[in-house]
Amino acid sequence: MNIIDKVAWLHLHEGRVLSTRSRGKDRYYFPGGKREAGETDAQTLIREIREELTVELEPGSLRYLGTFEAQAHGHAAGILVRMLCYAAEYRGTLQPAAEIEEVTWLTYQDRPRVSPVDQLILDWLREAGQIAE
Repeated sequence: MNIIDKVAWLHLHEGRVLSTRSRGKDRYYFPGGKREAGETDAQTLIREIREELTVELEPGSLRYLGTFEAQAHGHAAGILVRMLCYAAEYRGTLQPAAEIEEVTWLTYQDRPRVSPVDQLILDWLREAGQIAE
């Protein structure tokens, strides 16, 4: 079984969660990305968020939230994505960069618009009362 190792930033504000859409994609994904060789979770997340959203995560504020696993969107059956999720404070102004075309705030109603692993995360956020319907 193949597993895609990813790290994601879950940033909530007023009952909504920050999400992104890459150029040419039809689904939204929580910001973050794949680990490069030898990177820690923190290094991966800080690098990816700087590249994708032009903000700096505060390393001392990183807090592990959970790990979620599901079929990888757009990949052959049996290829899974394992998403390690973190919360963190940031400095700067959120704006799309690199391959990111759109930055948006989602509620639970947006569940059909996200990848399978992000659907699991939205379910978890809803159960915890962290996200608006």
